[in-house]
Amino acid sequence: MKKISYIFLCALCSLLMFSCQRSQEERSRILKIYNWADYIDEDVLAEFPEWYKEQTGEDISIIYQVFDINEVMLTKIERGHEDFDVVCPSEYIIERMMRKDMLQPINRDFGNTPDYINNLSPYIQHELNKMTPDNRKVTDYAVAYMWGTAGILYNKALATEEEASTWQSLWNEKFRNQILMKDAYRDCYGTAIIYANTDKLKRGEVTVEELMNDNSQAAINTAEKYLKEMKPNIAGWEADFGKEMMTKGKACLNFTWSGDAVWAIEEADAVGVELDYVVPIEGSNVWFDGWVIPRYARNVKAASYFINYMCRPDIALRNMDAIGYVSAVATPEILEAKIDTTITQVSDLSYFFGTEADSVQIDPVQYPDRQVIERCAVIRDFSNKADLEKVLEMWSRVKGDNLNTGIILIIFAVFGGLFVWLIISKIRKYRYKKRRTRRRRRRK
Repeated sequence: MKKISYIFLCALCSLLMFSCQRSQEERSRILKIYNWADYIDEDVLAEFPEWYKEQTGEDISIIYQVFDINEVMLTKIERGHEDFDVVCPSEYIIERMMRKDMLQPINRDFGNTPDYINNLSPYIQHELNKMTPDNRKVTDYAVAYMWGTAGILYNKALATEEEASTWQSLWNEKFRNQILMKDAYRDCYGTAIIYANTDKLKRGEVTVEELMNDNSQAAINTAEKYLKEMKPNIAGWEADFGKEMMTKGKACLNFTWSGDAVWAIEEADAVGVELDYVVPIEGSNVWFDGWVIPRYARNVKAASYFINYMCRPDIALRNMDAIGYVSAVATPEILEAKIDTTITQVSDLSYFFGTEADSVQIDPVQYPDRQVIERCAVIRDFSNKADLEKVLEMWSRVKGDNLNTGIILIIFAVFGGLFVWLIISKIRKYRYKKRRTRRRRRRK
């Protein structure tokens, strides 16, 4: 009996080992990607398996999921240990993930395949490496995908360029209940601090970078005060629907990112709505999203090849045309494709493409002039957990209290109606019981 049990146990172990091995082999033929919604050309994604097989001789299939908030993505990986192979977080989340040792370095040994990661703009690489949290180079762990600025998208029939060119417009009573704000606490926090310190910026007493990344209690209090003062002007907090609302003329201003602005301007023009975008004169943030390989990734090889594939100039151009955002790739092919001689404005893009691009006709929303970039800075992660929690608590208070007056009236009306209904119901029940009691007495 013991012998039979032993044989059965061995067989079971062999079956489990075979099943596990088979599972690992199957997983090695799957690439799990976690990206922002509407953030890639669908054909580019569909063509990757064929390109991957050409380069490696191996089959691959894709599981593709999307998110709309950095922190949602981070929670899935950090707490849920989700085994995504390649993810696209924003710059401050990349910094946080590195600090928490949640990323693997990207293997750039692609055999006979060219290393397209070398096509990235030195400006982008430099800005990413300024975030280095612990003497490691960020560019060893992250490859920039898209970049841009934060600013104001405005309806030219409802607001002037002069009004939109300053953050003061977000607090202007003229636009009460007509502004759409991004549901992004770091961007909103930075904007409020910048606006609150406009005079200090003019006097050169402080920089945009210092203000946006100040997590002192005084700064948190200031941000809360100004964001609450702004709330009567806010028609909604949005992650992605703002650009569509603007194309339909449903709002005057939208605090948004340059890529969304490009899409909205083009879509609105087709239906006769005239929109434009500007980076306010006080300064703003330059943002980057980049590809990373999380600690729990189970197909690191395919992830590395996918990141390399995304840096091909032709692929970068197709993604840009599909989504409206600007690739971090800075090759002559990109510059040539994006020059538009119908644009009268001339921009200095030597900081991005090199000296040959110091005076080019190009979309200033997609590629801001050097002077715009010089008044912007990159958002950093709040490394101290306690300070981060204070900022998040402040953000919850801003979004949760000080409700719009109309909403408050509706709430009171609903509860008032319920209260009246309950009173009437009780009176009816009381009268009904009295009538029944009288009838019983008469029968007796």
